[in-house]
Amino acid sequence: MTEAVAMMREEAETHLRALAGEHARLRDDQWTAIEALVVERRRVLVVQRTGWGKSAVYFVATALLRELGEGPTVIVSPLLALMRNQIAAAERAGIRAVTINSANPEEWEEVYGRVAEGLVDVLLVSPERLNNPDFRDNVLPELAESAGLVVVDEAHCISDWGHDFRPDYRRLATLFEELPPGIPVLATTATANARVTRDVAEQLRSPMGDDEGTLVLRGPLERDSLHLSVVRLPTAEQRLAWLAQTLNELPGSGIVYTLTVAAAHEIASYLREQGHEVAAYSGQTEPAERLAAEEALLNNKIKALVATSALGMGFDKPDLGFVIHVGAPQSPVAYYQQVGRAGRGVERAEVILLPGTEDRDIWAYFTSLAFPPEQVVRATLGALEAGGVMSTQALETVVDLSRSRLEMMLKVLDVDGAVRRVKGGWTATGEEWAYDAERYARIAAERRAEQEAMLGYLTTTECREEYLRRRLDDDAATPCGRCDNCTGRHRSPEIAAVAVESARQTLSRPGVEVEARRQWPTGLQDLSGRIKPELGAEPGRALGRLTDIGWGNRLRELFNGPDTQLPDDMFKAVIQVLAAWDWKERPVAVVNVPSASRPQLVRGFAERLASVGRLTYLGELGYRAGSPGQQFNSAKRVQAIRETLAMPKELGAAIAQCGGPVLLIDDRVDTGWTMTLGAALIRHAGAPAVLPLALATTS
Repeated sequence: MTEAVAMMREEAETHLRALAGEHARLRDDQWTAIEALVVERRRVLVVQRTGWGKSAVYFVATALLRELGEGPTVIVSPLLALMRNQIAAAERAGIRAVTINSANPEEWEEVYGRVAEGLVDVLLVSPERLNNPDFRDNVLPELAESAGLVVVDEAHCISDWGHDFRPDYRRLATLFEELPPGIPVLATTATANARVTRDVAEQLRSPMGDDEGTLVLRGPLERDSLHLSVVRLPTAEQRLAWLAQTLNELPGSGIVYTLTVAAAHEIASYLREQGHEVAAYSGQTEPAERLAAEEALLNNKIKALVATSALGMGFDKPDLGFVIHVGAPQSPVAYYQQVGRAGRGVERAEVILLPGTEDRDIWAYFTSLAFPPEQVVRATLGALEAGGVMSTQALETVVDLSRSRLEMMLKVLDVDGAVRRVKGGWTATGEEWAYDAERYARIAAERRAEQEAMLGYLTTTECREEYLRRRLDDDAATPCGRCDNCTGRHRSPEIAAVAVESARQTLSRPGVEVEARRQWPTGLQDLSGRIKPELGAEPGRALGRLTDIGWGNRLRELFNGPDTQLPDDMFKAVIQVLAAWDWKERPVAVVNVPSASRPQLVRGFAERLASVGRLTYLGELGYRAGSPGQQFNSAKRVQAIRETLAMPKELGAAIAQCGGPVLLIDDRVDTGWTMTLGAALIRHAGAPAVLPLALATTS
């Protein structure tokens, strides 16, 4: 080591102590990465376990590079929670850090100005910001020219093989290619197996061919504070009761992960009823509420956050005492990343998995959101070539995909060069594009393999930590000596019968509100704006959500089985929903939506409900030329229903004579447009109000 490099290491140690405390010392691999970035100006990939100190590498490197007169560091970071923690850490070390994200648009111009004046050391941006037309065209080129260091956090997302694939991350490969020579690049992740590591390292390589390739620093993934265990309980009420009982025994505060938003709210509600201080947290939680919930957990004001995977990358609480999963993630990689939130600054942290029979159904749903088939992609490209610039909403009228799936597909096409995001929407580039069926098939196969590996984790009799680390290709993995299999100390699945009954009653509590549609989808030529009040439906009700851990299981079984009459216990539960419905005026009649797939279930349900409730059964709406089938976005769904759903003449006359509100019955509510348009027909026929009632809702 030369004298200059030795002095630089001493300076690096000083910056680290400012960042992490007086007793902090650089690990050898941390210094190796910093030296490669600052001295050699190389491209570096760091794959190290959660809590290893990856952020220290880029903050210390930033401080050294700024002292050498280099430009600001640009950090591509995926989550607002991660950005907040990073900015706080940077400020402690005297590094001036700012962020550009969806939560602070009013600050963007000021931030751009401060960057241009050299008053910013670190700029954090989300990967999605890279494709904002104004940022991409006017801000990013200048940043790329002037940056002192480019950092990509959670870099496994660059790869299609990453467990948390985000299309906007793939755009970074283009950014790397366009960087001027000599600008170092650092990519960091804690969750990359060997295949993902190779893929990311290859994408980091300089296109100039004048470097030594990407320096990969990959360490063992052992977490010697984690004590892993699995508790298998056959029913949802047993899992819920066990969780409520066990929370009292767990140290400190922690996270209870769920697979769905509905489950997060359902479990949090039950735990609060049992006297636990918890809060629900998901991607649908308002930003201010999410921040308050994070702060409450960080300050140990609550026992746990009951959260979806929205609480993940970047949430840093060193004394987190436990992580419990109610439902298994579909990948060992995802699971190990999430449990890595625990035990960073404590000697022992409990990691418990409570798998459910419904987990595979939920995995299957997420799998269904994969890249669309070629004919759908070609239809999208054709629409853009014919229509010029089109908004996402306008595309929905010609492409039958849900909003989220359509936007994901467009982002992939943008990265591939076939389309381009511009002001006002998207446009085709005219570039030749090939549907990479082989790549999409490989990704799908990998997803299936990951799911099988997760099932293997549940049943393995060998060391659980070693099993997970092997799935991440950690060759240093050995038996941990701490998990339930290594110690032979398995957590008891026993729960008091009274606790199970209490949980059962909570889960079987029927009824969820179904919000009425108030606005027509954008993009339709002859329907726009608000739905006329005289044609609108009242807020409706459903027995339960398909994603609930209580009624959801029963409802999925019902819909996946043959067409049949509604079971008595479910019918009685619907009666309870009606009894608790605080309607302005009691309905006097019942009408049902015609069902192509479950006519016996829907019509039988409507007729029985009318009989028991002493209401008049008026009949069912009709189809002009068969069922509308299934559509995946609002615009397409409205178009299809308008073309098919009809009011039979006799039914219209009966509605005009009924003189009161009408219950409109269907088996399930997906988009809500069948109920909305059915209600409009019934209101037009003369009903003063329509009350939608379904067995299930998907949201």
